[in-house]
Amino acid sequence: MSTGTDAHAADSHEMIRVHGARVNNLKDVSVEIPKRRLTVFTGVSGSGKSSLVFGTIAAESQRLINETYSAFVQGFMPTLARPEVDVLDGLTTAIIVDQQRLGADPRSTVGTATDANAMLRILFSRLAVPHIGPPGAYAFNVASVQASGAIKVEKGARRAEKVTFSRTGGMCPRCEGRGAVTDIDLTRLYDDSKSLREGALTIPGYSVDGWYGRIYTGCGFFDPDKPIARFTKRELHDLLHREPTKIKVEGVNLTYEGLIPKIQKSFLAKDVDTLQPHVRAFVERAVTFTVCPECEGTRLNEGARTSKIDGVSIADACAMQITDLAEWVRGLDDPSVAPLLTALGHSLDSFVEIGLGYLSLDRPSGTLSGGEAQRVKMIRHLGSSLTDVTYVFDEPTTGLHPHDIQRMNGLLLRLRDKGNTVLVVEHKPETIAIADHVVDLGPGAGTGGGAVCFEGTVEGLRASDTVTGRHLDDRAALKKTVRKATGALEIRGADANNLRGVDVDIPLGVLVAVTGVAGSGKSSLVHGSVPEGEGVVSVDQGAIKGSRRSNPATYTGLLDPIRKAFAKANGVKPALFSANSEGACPTCNGVGVVYTDLAMMAGVATTCEECEGRRFQAAVLEYRLGGSDISEVLAMPVSEAEAFFAEGEARIPAAHRILTRLSDVGLGYLTLGQPLTTLSGGERQRLKLATHMAEKGGVYILDEPTAGLHLADVQQLLALLDRLVDSGKSVIVVEHHQAVMAHADWIIDLGPGAGHDGGRVVFEGTPAELVGEGSTLTGRHLAGYVGE
Repeated sequence: MSTGTDAHAADSHEMIRVHGARVNNLKDVSVEIPKRRLTVFTGVSGSGKSSLVFGTIAAESQRLINETYSAFVQGFMPTLARPEVDVLDGLTTAIIVDQQRLGADPRSTVGTATDANAMLRILFSRLAVPHIGPPGAYAFNVASVQASGAIKVEKGARRAEKVTFSRTGGMCPRCEGRGAVTDIDLTRLYDDSKSLREGALTIPGYSVDGWYGRIYTGCGFFDPDKPIARFTKRELHDLLHREPTKIKVEGVNLTYEGLIPKIQKSFLAKDVDTLQPHVRAFVERAVTFTVCPECEGTRLNEGARTSKIDGVSIADACAMQITDLAEWVRGLDDPSVAPLLTALGHSLDSFVEIGLGYLSLDRPSGTLSGGEAQRVKMIRHLGSSLTDVTYVFDEPTTGLHPHDIQRMNGLLLRLRDKGNTVLVVEHKPETIAIADHVVDLGPGAGTGGGAVCFEGTVEGLRASDTVTGRHLDDRAALKKTVRKATGALEIRGADANNLRGVDVDIPLGVLVAVTGVAGSGKSSLVHGSVPEGEGVVSVDQGAIKGSRRSNPATYTGLLDPIRKAFAKANGVKPALFSANSEGACPTCNGVGVVYTDLAMMAGVATTCEECEGRRFQAAVLEYRLGGSDISEVLAMPVSEAEAFFAEGEARIPAAHRILTRLSDVGLGYLTLGQPLTTLSGGERQRLKLATHMAEKGGVYILDEPTAGLHLADVQQLLALLDRLVDSGKSVIVVEHHQAVMAHADWIIDLGPGAGHDGGRVVFEGTPAELVGEGSTLTGRHLAGYVGE
């Protein structure tokens, strides 16, 4: 190695350089991001942070990696278009750790989503007694198989030899590794007082005139004019369970099978969320999921359940809280598996360190919140041997109590200290404080953002006059007076998940904050115990189901009154003013862009030449309302549209009401036609809130409404919550943000810890009393925040 002062040329690439980025609302952004440092991107919601970090830097890195694979492999991968940017230099491999929920497949658990289950299976295959086989014998995703056949072998002369093949798996044969079996409520399938010809079948799509209705009335296995209640056992069996049989109906050869296997194939084999709303409603009514009676929900067959280490089966180990499982693993001492025990111990300790020690390995991954899913993904990377990688995080503090944010900060710094570049999109001042470098985008949101307002250190940001800089040291004060409750919602003996027979009175007519560390039981209490009845409006963080064609105007129902007003003003039908119906541009089918699949290369999205991205036929754009055509209306931001529909020829009170609610939740910058797929998590939740505000709800339940909100926007949200309460509503928020806690009228604090260390109410009272007592974690952090 040279000892001279000459630096090696390879060491000179110290920056990721971005020049002229124009993705979404970015306005020719140019930044230089230091490598092997922690850079935090700040700015109000909609300022362009995600467009720069995810849409430009991470997207281009992923696209370049995909291009290194063979053309054959690329054919199976998503096609990524090159981001709109002039120069991107110095990129390294990007690993995106976002808040997308983990797969909701019933066989996917926390253990299978990480390496923990695989290591446990090896451990049991070595140490458990009685020994039942290799690691696969303990896997609920592997079925036991036996097969036999003849193979040709050459031993002198060629001859066939009979061989048998068997594979031992751990899957429960009854529920096929799902832990639950489905039961169908027959009364939901048909009305037995009617005959088939009178429309006895109540399954969606099985009407008498429909194709399925005609098959069942014309199959000849039973009398279609006899009420089902009078069917013989044989006829009822044929209607419900008959195995596939070839028949002829109306001269067409068909295969007939009973209603139950038919429903299982057409409805139950699919993910419920992907079904059409009326079919989903039918499935939820007709199908009940009960714990599998054979494996008692463990998903494993008898062999895997009875093979144990020190009296503990693999099902018991997976059901343990991870903190307890880590203790149990440390108690095992066997030199033959020492390296495995060490690796498994490290993996489980990572869960505890990251604040997920309250989970168990058998927890279905689809039930994790966005923040929990992101932290589970982090565990994969903590033990990784990779260095010089760019890790991209999307608000990693979402769903974390202030107490847990310190631990998250430590993990981000550990990743950086391994020699990685860490890019974090974040609003919380506690995480911004640990940054080596800050990039502040803004100054506003949507078209008012997309520019770099500040680049430099945290001290420099504090001194700068940007929105983030001014609000960085904001501290909400405790309210001098709190509102008095008008009643109470009584919860008695709540025991969902980790709750321990909780009795609590939630005051009504005030703003109530439910607090506590992640995993203390807040969501279990609020979503599991507050009765979902009339007048309860629950707004959670679940993703909005929507395609590229969905936008705020279609989602909120705003487009209906606008279409009707356009139709009335021009004397034509409303369907012309829908890009999903008759008015759609024929070339792009109303999407605005044309997707070209180039088979072996990355597909390309180009703006439609015929409608120039406006999505409508030219003839439709001739029709105007208040001087604007429909595409110009959809291009308006909410704030502009609110004024447009308030008065004059374009006055539409129904549309104006919806737009006012969108402004109230801080979405004034969104354009009416922006695809829902481009909205951030916080924007989606506020869009839901705006939609639900129209409902006649008396009690609003909000799950972390500050997720994805800039410090400056939190004040606006608090003003909105105040308006809701002052109008006679009751608002219950599950929240970690100290500004919301300080602003609440009443706090219910759960804890003291997470998992089985939580599930109890440790404090009820006003924020001032919580700070005064300082007896809980939340109380101590809130006291530090308000400077008491």
